[in-house]
Amino acid sequence: MTYETSASQPDPEAGQLPGSRDGLRRNRVPAVTVHFWIIKVLCTTVGETAADLLSEKAGLGPAGVSVLMSALLAVVLVIQFRSGAYRPGVYWSAVALISVVGTLAGNNLTDSMGVPLETSTSVCAIVLAVVFVIWYRRERTLSIHHIDTTSRESFYWLAVLFTFALGTAAGDLMSEYIGLGYWLSAVLFAAAITAVAIAHFALDLDAVWSFWIAYILTRPLGASIGDYLSQPTGDGGLGLGTIVTSALFLEVILGLVIDLSVTRSDVAEPEHASGHAA
Repeated sequence: MTYETSASQPDPEAGQLPGSRDGLRRNRVPAVTVHFWIIKVLCTTVGETAADLLSEKAGLGPAGVSVLMSALLAVVLVIQFRSGAYRPGVYWSAVALISVVGTLAGNNLTDSMGVPLETSTSVCAIVLAVVFVIWYRRERTLSIHHIDTTSRESFYWLAVLFTFALGTAAGDLMSEYIGLGYWLSAVLFAAAITAVAIAHFALDLDAVWSFWIAYILTRPLGASIGDYLSQPTGDGGLGLGTIVTSALFLEVILGLVIDLSVTRSDVAEPEHASGHAA
């Protein structure tokens, strides 16, 4: 069964969206390009290092950082929803903040609540699966090419949040509990993403499933890279520290987002509100 199908029922929001004109719908998320995957991995790395930085060195503690980042995320998401279209600065700010919040959610389950990594990984996977099932039953598509209504965007951001939480738990399970270490974990997750790409392009794996599997795997990949760069050499890292690593990656993210804001190379063409192409 493919998920690249159009909705079989009229959409009550058709033609009534902010950012739409002349019966056209604008996708509220970026097109999937090389820039997309680079910034996504960088955001996940920042999410890992920034969460550690704010929690430990800023003295806010896990609870304080969770409240602060959740409040900031709520503000950015309100702006994102009200924009009714894809805006690189707003969108990637939301992704970066969700990366921090998702990381904190996964860490809090294990560190503060004592939930085993196997359990937190399983719970996050089940919750994400439930989100996908409800999303598909409601919208008849999971494609990110059609995030053009408030309902679909709501499901999209909910799914993104739980991909980060799942990736955090799965990444910690592989690097710490199983004992692979940061570098080997990064190589393993990079190999898994490569396998998904090969399955999609060579074996015709469904585009929607390929995207979401790769999206989930980029979270532990970025986290493993972040930990490898920032953690002390005695713990298997390079010892750059969370401040240097976070600043370095944020600078690269900012440069790429500014470039996208100017070139608009990742803005998808709007589609007619009366239907969606497969």
